[in-house]
This record gives sequence, structure tokens and C-alpha cells, in this order.
Amino acid sequence: MEWLSNKEGNRKGLAMKKKIRVGIIHCDAHGMYYAALMDEHDPILLREPELGRGVHFYFYTIYNDPKKMTVPKIEGYQVMKLWAADRKRAENLSRVFYGKPEVCETFEEVSDDVDLVFIADGSGDGSSHLELATPSIKKGIPTFIDKPLAHNVKDAHAIIRLANKYKTPVMSLSMLREIPHFTLFKNRFAEIEEPEFGIIKGGGTDLAGQIHAISLAQHLFGNGVESVECMGQNPLAYIHLNYGNKPKRPKAGVVLNCDSGGTYHCAFYASAYSKWGAIHSPGIGDYEFPWGAARILEKIKQMVKTKKPQASYDEMIENIAVATAAREAQKTGKTVYLKDVL
Repeated sequence: MEWLSNKEGNRKGLAMKKKIRVGIIHCDAHGMYYAALMDEHDPILLREPELGRGVHFYFYTIYNDPKKMTVPKIEGYQVMKLWAADRKRAENLSRVFYGKPEVCETFEEVSDDVDLVFIADGSGDGSSHLELATPSIKKGIPTFIDKPLAHNVKDAHAIIRLANKYKTPVMSLSMLREIPHFTLFKNRFAEIEEPEFGIIKGGGTDLAGQIHAISLAQHLFGNGVESVECMGQNPLAYIHLNYGNKPKRPKAGVVLNCDSGGTYHCAFYASAYSKWGAIHSPGIGDYEFPWGAARILEKIKQMVKTKKPQASYDEMIENIAVATAAREAQKTGKTVYLKDVL
């Protein structure tokens, strides 16, 4: 986001650029991941496992040149404030950013005097997101909530109601929802005319990873899920999404294989089937994910600039409704309709 300043430099015909000031809540791997795409950092410190949380491995892939970033950096951000329940994590992240970001005592302070609050969450289930997002939303600060938006539909609705009440834009997206590599795979659907059935492999059975599989299903096959079934030896192992008879949706639904063994660098795989045959994606994982994160950061810039979310609230809530319905289906052994959890 750029705009003109009336400071002295303008008298010389110079346009001053103001960066989006960012406050980050949680300084886990995702906090470091997104921050490293936003702002200047020390790539050598980023190599330290305790500091960089493994981010360097995927962002600097020319190993005889450890200072050359090989993924997209999104200009226009400045990391200003940090908070983590474990203060040491916030201090470590600040060190990587040359000690410039302020380490806050409370998460409420993160939304003071910033333009954006970014709630990072690489491995959580979203159960704290309503509490963490409330201060910034009430202050009118655009807020990005890392996946999942919330742990359940009740909290998801509460976040959106709060956003509407205070006229604060809120957005929540998974990298899998935006990653261009899977968009290219989706563009191949024309080879089989129209998918009648789909499969997605990856994500694991914890909500932190499963939400990526649900988001990838939205990316490839669309929203509008009508009902969910769930089965498997482990909870939330195999989830079937049924779209009913909606046009342009797979008539036989989509299966999420969330408990199907390990994958190479967290890769996801997708397949689409029709009467004309099948197409299969390659593994798309940690080396490609930064491009999805970059797309999200571009959308966040537009959200801050326009004061409007750059994704549908209905789609964000459906994402959580599918996960909620899957838990209920696993427990009851029955088909659960989204209308009943919504």
C-alpha cells in the first residue's frame, strides 16, 4: 500500500512511501514464515533452528549463497510489534529482524498504533482465535487470522459478527487456498471435461493440517458442501464431502485422505476423475507453499488499503463448518448436514 505524504520531501517532488505497520500475535513457525516474506531480516540468524523455525530451508535454497532469497518477498510491510505466550519466541523473532520489532507484554498491546494485526498459527486448532482477535477488531484494525478461522462454527460466527459490528475487515486463508501451483492443476480439469469425483491426500488428522485439505478442496472443487461423512481407524481419517446436485461440482463428491501416511516435505496430492479418465497432481509442498503465502500477503495489502476483506465470509465459515461436521460425523457414524451445524 502506498500513498503520498505531505512531508518536506514532497517539496522536492518526492513521493514518500508508508509501509503497513504489522503486529504479530504468536511467534511460531508461521509467524516467522510470513514475517520473513514481509520485512528485512538477517538470513544468517534465520538459519538457526531455534530462531528461524526451519524457514531458511525453504526460503534460501541456493545453499552456497545463504543470503539469496529464492521465494517472493512482498514489499510494503514493516513488522513493528510481537507477542507470544512464550516471550522467548517473540524475542527470538525480534532478533532475526535486527531487534527492531517491539516485544509486547500482552497480546492486547499488539494492536496499538499498527495498521494490521496478524494472528499466526502453524499448529493450533483455532480455539484461542476469538479471544486473540477481539482487541484488534474492536479497535478497527484490519486483522488476518491464520488458519483455521476458529475451532468451531460458534466462534467463527462470533468473529464475523464482531467484525461487522465494528466495521473491521477480517480475513482467514490457508496457503492451500491460494497456492498457484494447484491453480495450474485445476486448469487441467478441461482435459476430462468436468470432474465427477475428487481425492485430496495430505494434511493429517489435527485441525491445523486438516483445514489445509478442506481449503484445497474449496480451491479445486469449489464451495457449497451440503453434507459430510467421516470414518477411519483414527479420528477424522477419511472425510467425504457431498455437494448434492449443485452444478459445476463433483457429483460423487470429494474424499479427503487425511490419515494416509507421511508425505515429502508436507506435500499434498490431488486427483480428479470423470468418465473420460483421471488426472493427478504432483506433490506440492513446502518448496511451493511460499507462493501461496505471498498471494495471501498481497490480498492482505488490498484488505488494509480498501478496508474490505478480500475473501468471502461465507466461504471462511463453510471451511470451519466442514471441520465441525466431520467431528460430529465421526462421533455419530452418520451423515451430518452443514445446515445443521450452521
